[in-house]
Amino acid sequence: MANRYHSPLHRFTAFSTMPAFLCLLLAALLAAALPAQAAPVPVRFAEGMVRGFLELVDSRGKRIASGDYLQSARAGEIKCRTVLYFKDGSLHDETAFFTQKNSFIMQRYRLVQKGKAFETDIEVSLERKTGKYRVETKGRKGREKVLEGRLDLPPDVYNGMVPTVLKNLPKGRKETVHIVAFTPAPKVVELEMVPSGAEKMLVGDLEKSAMHYVLKPKLGMLRLPATLTGRNPPDNHIWTVMDDVPAFVKFVGPLATGGAIWSIQLASPHWPK
Repeated sequence: MANRYHSPLHRFTAFSTMPAFLCLLLAALLAAALPAQAAPVPVRFAEGMVRGFLELVDSRGKRIASGDYLQSARAGEIKCRTVLYFKDGSLHDETAFFTQKNSFIMQRYRLVQKGKAFETDIEVSLERKTGKYRVETKGRKGREKVLEGRLDLPPDVYNGMVPTVLKNLPKGRKETVHIVAFTPAPKVVELEMVPSGAEKMLVGDLEKSAMHYVLKPKLGMLRLPATLTGRNPPDNHIWTVMDDVPAFVKFVGPLATGGAIWSIQLASPHWPK
């Protein structure tokens, strides 16, 4: 369900306040850096039609948004969408389209974040076939910016798909994939998925076990400017049931750069009295 990295895995802050000589140095380093070679994650469990009810809670356990995880198949392609409607009217809407012939391959990606819950409104689109991207941002003061261009994407770019690929890892296995971070200019970065052990949880009165994974963005050449601006992205966390039928359980992390640490978890329907 979702890094991007955007989600907490999808955006980092631009470094517009850095001294000119550092900007030139970093531009040269980034221009010389090539995405690391990596293989896509093999399909162990084919995806199909799924619907899950979600809630977003803050650090105090207060529900601040409700939404859905929606997944459907059409013409050999899977569409997965995570949408959260905030009580204050804000919106987080993330959609990935992918194929699953032998391996998971993201084909298209779209992210919309807008409203008071986010520092900046952003709308992102990304296409694998052409490498074309478009980023539209709008700050709280109404300043708008549009970026367009093309990217060379490794085969294991998984924006909006991290929970899906995690379910398909052998239990306890560490893996490194890629995401596109929007700064707002896009950068391909590595995302390390590190198992941190099994943890007990309760489903009703039943005790079950979920594998805790720590998601670590590996910024590489971007670490220096992130450190200088004090905006290193925090680690994120996902809990996944890794038994015969794997399932997402919970995500903890910010949805946007510099945002509060929130938790996305499954919700059960209830009937008002």
